[in-house]
Amino acid sequence: MAEKKTTTTKTTTTTKRKRSVWGLNKISFYLMGAVAILYLIGLILSACGVNMKVVTALQGLATALMICIVAYLGWKYVRPKQTVWLVLYFTFLLVIIAGIIVPLVM
Repeated sequence: MAEKKTTTTKTTTTTKRKRSVWGLNKISFYLMGAVAILYLIGLILSACGVNMKVVTALQGLATALMICIVAYLGWKYVRPKQTVWLVLYFTFLLVIIAGIIVPLVM
């Protein structure tokens, strides 16, 4: 009788992480576009002699948008890390917020 050869193949499946529509690169690009538009409007209004409070408010809004996105991405980075990283994150965030609010009050 003839011997029957059997071959077994091992198949491995790799699972790819489903990529989010709002990846870091896309968020950064759209944020740059929004901030550029706000700064451009501020420049145009400043050149036309519009009240400086409006221009300052637009620039403040652009800065706030950037800080929000950076704070969110920073949180995603430090969330799984040790407690010291979380303390540093909140310390940095509080200093940034104080740096924004204190000059407005004074």
